[in-house]
Amino acid sequence: MAAPAEPGEIEGYLGLRDVRVELDLGKARGGGEGGAGAGGGFAVCFWLYLSGSARPSPVILHQITAGDGNKLPFLALSEGNKLLLFPLLRLHKQAPSSSNSSPWTDTTYISAVNECPLEHWIHVGCEVTENVMRLHIDGDLVAEAHLCSLSSQPDNQDDAYQVCLLGNNGKVDGYVYNIQVLSMIGTIQEQYAENPPSKLSIDYSCCDGIEEGDDGIWCIVGGKASCRRNFMLEVVLTNAFGEHMNKDTQIVASLVYADNGALVEKSRDDAEPPLLIACEGLEYPAESRPLPILRGRALFKLKISQLSSKCDNKLFRIYFSTLHTRKYPFLEASSKPIRCISRGRPSRPLSAAKRTSSATVDEIHLLNNGQGLDRDGKANACSLSQDQSSVACLHPSKFLKVEGDGTETHKMVSQSKQARKMVVEAQSVRTESTMSDSDSIDARSSWSGSDKDEAETLSDAMIFRYCLEGTYERSTFLKGAASSINVDDLITLANEVSLYSGCSHHRNQILISKQLLEEGAVTWSIISKNKERALWSSAVPEIMSNFMDIAHSTNRGLSEQDLEVLRGIAGCGDDLGRNEFDRLWYWLYPVAVSLSKDKINSLWGCTAPVWIEGLITTEEAENALRSSRELLKKPGTFVLRFPTTRSWPHPDAGSLVVTYVGSDNSIHHRLLSLDVSDARAGSLQDLLLQEPELLQLGRVDRLPTAMKY
Repeated sequence: MAAPAEPGEIEGYLGLRDVRVELDLGKARGGGEGGAGAGGGFAVCFWLYLSGSARPSPVILHQITAGDGNKLPFLALSEGNKLLLFPLLRLHKQAPSSSNSSPWTDTTYISAVNECPLEHWIHVGCEVTENVMRLHIDGDLVAEAHLCSLSSQPDNQDDAYQVCLLGNNGKVDGYVYNIQVLSMIGTIQEQYAENPPSKLSIDYSCCDGIEEGDDGIWCIVGGKASCRRNFMLEVVLTNAFGEHMNKDTQIVASLVYADNGALVEKSRDDAEPPLLIACEGLEYPAESRPLPILRGRALFKLKISQLSSKCDNKLFRIYFSTLHTRKYPFLEASSKPIRCISRGRPSRPLSAAKRTSSATVDEIHLLNNGQGLDRDGKANACSLSQDQSSVACLHPSKFLKVEGDGTETHKMVSQSKQARKMVVEAQSVRTESTMSDSDSIDARSSWSGSDKDEAETLSDAMIFRYCLEGTYERSTFLKGAASSINVDDLITLANEVSLYSGCSHHRNQILISKQLLEEGAVTWSIISKNKERALWSSAVPEIMSNFMDIAHSTNRGLSEQDLEVLRGIAGCGDDLGRNEFDRLWYWLYPVAVSLSKDKINSLWGCTAPVWIEGLITTEEAENALRSSRELLKKPGTFVLRFPTTRSWPHPDAGSLVVTYVGSDNSIHHRLLSLDVSDARAGSLQDLLLQEPELLQLGRVDRLPTAMKY
């Protein structure tokens, strides 16, 4: 069997060159075609990972016999990248000989039907009996051959049954996991299902603070401390089935060159580390602060201090890996190429939009959650004449891509911002006025929002900076400003940010910020009873009650599964602190506000059929659209969900996403545009079914029990 793991290695994982498996042919002799008989046969089972550098025709596993140094193929790749399984020496007459060579046209073998994927785990089961060989891929039988057995009385009894399988020692870069020789043929599927290997990857749906150019290269603002910005990347540890793994694993981030993977070094001894990580408001060298995997995920808040212009204009990547001495490609992940730039200064400031003094019904509804104006509000009552039923209408043709398809949407927003910038700059050239210090993007106005006078003036520089910053910086500003800013100024800020960012969804997040923060503080005070931490079990009733009040839901709360999703978002165990509560609240509050709108509220309350199953994850939604692991349901089948990776003040927080099987027989995720008023529109159910890509509602398999309090 395979040798135990060396220091620095992970138990169960082996490079191909380290694989050595002894076979006892006596277990195969006497086995009939069905695998029954005195010997019964055996199976060699393992998980296989081939790197992207693997080329057709290499031998993956060799077979050799005692006293013979010739290495003959047992498992190989064909020229079409399909797995080939060869008969076994000293057992089958059709076994290969030293005269056979690639491409093995004159050799007996059995072949898989589909190509072997590279950089992806697959399970291989090689079933051997005296008269039959079978090849299993991912638990399914894919090829079979009936063979002729050699005499059961060999000439030399001492080495009769000594056959050894050896991994390729260098011509193919690959790995195996959990290689076993099973004496019971029927256990191949059990071994496939019980202990799958791990794979590390980046969840691109959770990226924030990053702009992507038309060439696919990320642009990140870095450099000196006063200019560089936070950006966030989330890595996920999944098994071969795509399920999140809760393993005691730590992940470290590094900055490397995109062309050769070499580490980016400090420009001089006293310079800052090239990559910094933010922990509890402080910056540390990223390589000194590995993060643990929690519920299969680790969220990195990073900054880059090294500019591409200082490194011969080279591109970078963020490289994630485990702390093990030996590096495995399946436990590594690299971001897209990055161009790190310094913050640019516009030639002219953006002029302020026309300031309004009255609030629309939509604004009032978001500011006060449909329960009347806040006691400090100043909205003009004459605006209440609009039709409130039109607030939550949907234009079914306006789906925007999210989670995995977000690049296209981001490019549209970036192009819109660039076009607006060009218009403003062109207008400024025609004027003779000069830019004052207070109008500069680096103006010394209070960005934290803690200064009441500064917050109320809402300078153009502050609005422009809000448009440029990431979600973390925006939330920091709104936390400081919300306590002192009045309703009219909050509406003005929302309108101008929406205008200059090119994204109307920013507007809703700003409008709800005051109420979100105030109600969050009150809720935490009740839950914690002025202590630093609170039990999760004692927090659930208050969270449930607030959710139902905000969502205007009288007959539907949160199920046990919904609450488990919330725990995952909060990242807490049996107890939670203020930071965990804030993560939960910043996600749940926008969802509850969306559910308070009439059309979505009726969708949430509908139980025959259930249109919104609850707070489901991306994995649950995708599993609901599968008939099996390989097969998808009928094109047009869809489910609705709220994106679990979007929290306040992200513009998509609280939005509805439709996950569906497209006509191309693949799964898509689309953001529903619900902020366009249309009084003539019907119910959301009717509008969704009018969309040609959506034909029938799917069903998420969840336990039906709901928590009662």
